[in-house]
Amino acid sequence: MSIKYVRSVAKAYGIPVILHTDHCAKELLPWMDGMLKADEEYFKAHGEPLFSSHMLDLSKEPKEENIRTCVEYLKRMAPMKQWLEMEIGITGGEEDGVNNEDVDNNSLFSQPEDILDIVQAFSPVSKYFSIAAAFGNVHGSYAPGNVKLHPELLAKHQKFVKEKLNSEKNHPVFFVFHGGSGSTKEEIREAVQNGVVKMNVDTDTQWAYWEGVKNFYDKNRDYLQGQVGNPKGADAPNKKFYDPRVWIREGEKTMIKRVQEACTDLGNVNRL
Repeated sequence: MSIKYVRSVAKAYGIPVILHTDHCAKELLPWMDGMLKADEEYFKAHGEPLFSSHMLDLSKEPKEENIRTCVEYLKRMAPMKQWLEMEIGITGGEEDGVNNEDVDNNSLFSQPEDILDIVQAFSPVSKYFSIAAAFGNVHGSYAPGNVKLHPELLAKHQKFVKEKLNSEKNHPVFFVFHGGSGSTKEEIREAVQNGVVKMNVDTDTQWAYWEGVKNFYDKNRDYLQGQVGNPKGADAPNKKFYDPRVWIREGEKTMIKRVQEACTDLGNVNRL
């Protein structure tokens, strides 16, 4: 399994490696069952689960069913101190085969009562959970101004839960920011200030990877039209240009820079 390979090589890097699964919809729950079985077997042998966390995306299902199903899985995950990410409200756009491009706009915003219901149902089972609440989020890329995020709603959710539960914490809820690609730095900053602990930037990192490859091709176009033959001569070899280890590395370099930018935007940097 690739997941076991990651666990094996992670030790050589000296950094924490989080192994997370994403967007498990209702029809994919049998996969979730299989992964949890593997987690439980690995936990029995090593004292920790195979995966660090899982996400259940039952946002298209009735709220009661969404919460009830998540609680059932959280009960299995709790003994392993495994993190559960769940989604309430719908993130627009399309990702991982889940297409929400035509959903009603009102579905793009979670309600504070929804957040409270989740916290009250989950908390007695485990404290290891986060909520991907919808505040106008859309997966994918979009032109500036075409999507209006409302991260201020997360602050209202926090206040509502704090008051209803008489919590001493200003941020009693861990939120997840789906559809973070294309967001302004101000929107990201406000979301983090309001309790976001994880943001998805899949689309931006995909573009960053491609940009490195594209720039390499544009720069070396004359050396990438055949195995031999370039401006240096009709018989000059081009292997050092078309070797995948060369142009793939260029994509990795630009993606690394984009990830570093995201970490800075989120305040997830070593300030020592």
